[in-house]
Amino acid sequence: MRIAAQQKILFFQTDWGNTLPMDAFLAKAKAAGYDGVELWMPAGEDKKRSLKEGLKKYELDVIFLHGTARNLPFEEALRVYEVGLQEILAWKPVKVNSHTGNDFWPLEQNLAFIELGDRYAKQVGIPVLHETHRGRFSYTLPEAVAMLRNFPNLKYTLDVSHWMVVHERLLTESDPLLQEIFPSVDHIHARVGFAEGPQVPNPAAPEWKNEVKAHLDIWEKIIRSQKGKVFTVTTEFGPPPYMATVPFTNQPLADQWEANVWIMNALKSRFQ
Repeated sequence: MRIAAQQKILFFQTDWGNTLPMDAFLAKAKAAGYDGVELWMPAGEDKKRSLKEGLKKYELDVIFLHGTARNLPFEEALRVYEVGLQEILAWKPVKVNSHTGNDFWPLEQNLAFIELGDRYAKQVGIPVLHETHRGRFSYTLPEAVAMLRNFPNLKYTLDVSHWMVVHERLLTESDPLLQEIFPSVDHIHARVGFAEGPQVPNPAAPEWKNEVKAHLDIWEKIIRSQKGKVFTVTTEFGPPPYMATVPFTNQPLADQWEANVWIMNALKSRFQ
């Protein structure tokens, strides 16, 4: 029987840092209790075939990552973005999570990517979401709010860990600007950041309890505010160098997979 949290939330595992073959990775995600995986479109037909077969075999959903190529001029980047988006949507994913725009570009150029994504989302009925992320149009909370005011139909993937380090403080669910974007959040990346970095070394460690609580409070507030909706969450603790390491060895201080499963269970416990 699926517990109450799983009826409300679908959990996705990131393949960021994965070194396993696709079939083994998908089997491990399924065994850990995930409903799907989130990843970039694989390069090469063999890898795409392996992904498609594995998703069917393990009855897993998929959210695809997509993004703006920041090393290209605006016009070319927009064209490449559209071509990639067309391929992704043909797979009929649950959602598309986009790393959108460039923090060096003006609002009008970044908005072009959002408008393009919105047009395709309406055509195929698949949400195209824009992740709050450093280096993108949404690199700060005020910039994300400003874009939402310019394009009210904008839908966000909230990765609030980025803003913790950008603003160098622990944001909380009571922050007025943060509350302004809550209704637009359609997906969550569950990683815990802190004032000096986008990822705490280990979310289970007691010294990070305040940071963990602040993130859980924000996520719970968003999910509970969208009553009657099946919400999606991707656990996204990353490998080194996001994961802190022991000096001179590059050995991670924690297990990435365990950190992601831990934060999934911590959020589930809020809904039991």
